[in-house]
Amino acid sequence: MTAAATSPQAAAPQISYDFNALPDPVKRMLSKIANAAESGNIEAMRPVFESNELKPMVATSYVDDPIAFWKKASADGTGRDILAAMLNVLSSGYVKLGQGKDEIFVWPYFAETDLAKLTPAQEVELYRIVPPDLALAMKKSGKYGYYRFGITPAGVWQYFLQ
Repeated sequence: MTAAATSPQAAAPQISYDFNALPDPVKRMLSKIANAAESGNIEAMRPVFESNELKPMVATSYVDDPIAFWKKASADGTGRDILAAMLNVLSSGYVKLGQGKDEIFVWPYFAETDLAKLTPAQEVELYRIVPPDLALAMKKSGKYGYYRFGITPAGVWQYFLQ
């Protein structure tokens, strides 16, 4: 047997929906993000990421102003669809990846799941996050390709990106 076949990373991560099982700093960050997103004002997100250790990644390359980036990326220039995407993603289950200083909580769990192997209930959950045409393309490829969050156990918001 190869080392990769016996590696703990070979096992699928455990999906959880239990908010109370999260470390308190993660719960606090999630509450800040959700409250700002529910306001409908993208500027309400600025104090959230400014309270963070560093600005969360919102793209694969450095972005100086995530608010401006989100406004530009949004359908109507206000960023409300981005706020809605945040809330939709956070409504799904999450997984914990890594250990020690590399540990991170990731929403939605789809980001770390083979989409070709979803149960019917998981497919419904995927459709709640992404439009059907995008979900079908993702299922065909087996990979999730929409927004995802990463937050460390210390409550540091690492990323929200596609």
